[in-house]
Amino acid sequence: MNVEKFLNEWKKIIDDALEKLLPSEDTFPSNIHKAIRHTVLNEGKRIRPILTLTTHELVGGDSTSIIPFACGIELIHAYSLIHDDLPAMDNSDFRRGKPSCHKAFGEAIALLTGDALLTLAFQVMADPALCKNHSPLSIVKAIHVVAQAAGLQGMVGGQTVDIETQGKSFDLPLLEYIHTHKTGALILSAIKSGAILGGAQEDALEALTKYGKMIGLAFQITDDILDVIGSKKDLGKTTGSDEMLGKATYPNLLGLKESQKRVQELTQHAEEALSQFGPNAEPLKQIALYLCERRQ
Repeated sequence: MNVEKFLNEWKKIIDDALEKLLPSEDTFPSNIHKAIRHTVLNEGKRIRPILTLTTHELVGGDSTSIIPFACGIELIHAYSLIHDDLPAMDNSDFRRGKPSCHKAFGEAIALLTGDALLTLAFQVMADPALCKNHSPLSIVKAIHVVAQAAGLQGMVGGQTVDIETQGKSFDLPLLEYIHTHKTGALILSAIKSGAILGGAQEDALEALTKYGKMIGLAFQITDDILDVIGSKKDLGKTTGSDEMLGKATYPNLLGLKESQKRVQELTQHAEEALSQFGPNAEPLKQIALYLCERRQ
């Protein structure tokens, strides 16, 4: 399969859904709605919602029925990027090739925009309209998984440890904790929620959980690597190799070659986890390879 064509087709569907979901720029109060659209409607790859929809289809679900839910996961991701870019966090002036939210609208509006997106995400995922095609229990379970990933047991916990570790010594278990929580948790929740809403059996959910853990960690290690070897133009942000010195990253701990080897191993394990699904799992396998080999 042509994975880039596959991803681009899904990206267009998700982008169209996000466009309809978000209030227009002239909705009062207009400034925050402009900031929301500035942040969400950009050149994002939409990997997380695509994983939700692809996994949902793999276990026999109709992906069109959960597009709003998948968009909710993208809104959580967008909120996290706003907060990551703030001066008190990573202090990045650019995101995806354009001014980060706080540079374009000020820190106060950026904070409120992040708050609004996180809240809107759960509003969308809890929409009673989902009950037309899915059991209320499966919706609650899926939302619970996403909420865990977005909070103390996921992104917030990982980001906290990442901040507290900067400039200090760290070992591999601590680094893996940061990566699997700060980044990997939301990716895993995107996969698990799609499977849960699709009525996946226990063995399928277990296999997909393993796949999600592997690609979640591989994704963040690849980000670490790109911060060393990638250009700021390709990355679309201001963080580069100089800024990464002293941070808890795989290249800083293990070196570049060993980090690249680790990504390849994790990607292979991710593919192996999908063996029970046969050829139907090809899209997920190709996404894992794409994430491993990406350059931005």
